[in-house]
This record gives sequence, structure tokens and C-alpha cells, in this order.
Amino acid sequence: MIFGYARVSSVDQNLDRQLKELEAFGCEKIYSEKKSGKDFARSVYREMRSKMRFGDVLVIHDLSRFGRNKQEILNEWKQITEDEIDIVVLNMPILDTRKYKELAGGVGQLVSDLVLTLLSWMVEEERNRIKTAQSEGIAIAKERGAFKGKPRKYHAEAKGKDRLIYNVVVQLLKQNESVVNIHRETGLARNTIYSIKRQLELDE
Repeated sequence: MIFGYARVSSVDQNLDRQLKELEAFGCEKIYSEKKSGKDFARSVYREMRSKMRFGDVLVIHDLSRFGRNKQEILNEWKQITEDEIDIVVLNMPILDTRKYKELAGGVGQLVSDLVLTLLSWMVEEERNRIKTAQSEGIAIAKERGAFKGKPRKYHAEAKGKDRLIYNVVVQLLKQNESVVNIHRETGLARNTIYSIKRQLELDE
């Protein structure tokens, strides 16, 4: 079976492009989730992995969708290929383990390993570069007094849909509904609900 795996890091990001390319490739079963790529302890990924067997193929859009940590990527890749499951990275055609099976003397595996090591290092370096740039940018903004953190979306002065959602959360909180139930009812992140709850307590 051909499995497709799509991932983005946050709920604000869109999976459509990845899903479209996986479908075009011919994936028979596609799994997707919105989770950080810092490790492979992701519920949807683990579920997919548990269903994969000898002879299956795993297809991902690019290596960063697979993971962000070099050693984690290498370890997971090794476990999958040792189970004789092939891996295809769509935007890096050289990372297609199906291509190297017929090369003699383990040359194919050597080429694949070398390329994977280099590219996984590049993925991790890019992740570190972004984190460093973000930290430096925040530090500079703080020095200038310009950094105030992410603006609140749901509050008493919000407009339109955001205000309606805020009012629903406030009403449910006043009815002593749990944060988990409000999360299920509204789809808001629990941290957002806790933030609204804390602000209400301060206002009172």
C-alpha cells in the first residue's frame, strides 16, 4: 500500500498543497496532522506507522514535513527502511529508496544514506536559523519597546465573529463549563480559553 503523510506545525497553517500532491502521486491512504516536527511522538504519525508493513511505500512532500531534528529523522528513516518499507520524498527525487534496490554491493544504500544525512542536517540547520532569527528579532523589538507579544484575538472589544466566539466562551465559563468542554464546543485552543478566563477573573 502507498501511504501519504502530510504535516504542518500549527493550526493556522494549510495542508492543502501537500494533500493535493500526495493524491496526485497515487497515495491510497493519506494521514495528516497539525503538530510540531521536533520528534516523532505524534499521534496520527504513530497510528499510520503501526499500519505499515513490508513492501509498503511512505510518501511525504518534503523532508521537513517528516521531521525537524536531524538525529530523529535519521533514526526514523533507518527503522522504516529496516522494515523494508520504501520512502519517497516528492520534492527531493534523489530521496526515493525504490531507486537504489538494484545497485550492487550496497552502493545504493550508501548513496541514499549520504544524501539523507546531508539533507537532514540542512533541515535542522534551517530550523535553527529560523529560531535564532525569531529570537534576535524579538530581542531587538523589546529593546525598542515595540514587542508586545501576539495580539489577543478574542476579547470584549473584538468585532464580528471573534466577538461572538468570545461571548460564547464567557457564557460557558459563567456556567462553570470546563475548559476541555469549551474547547470541544468552540474549537478554540485551551490556552486561549484559559487566557479569557484569567482576564475575566482580573476584571471581577
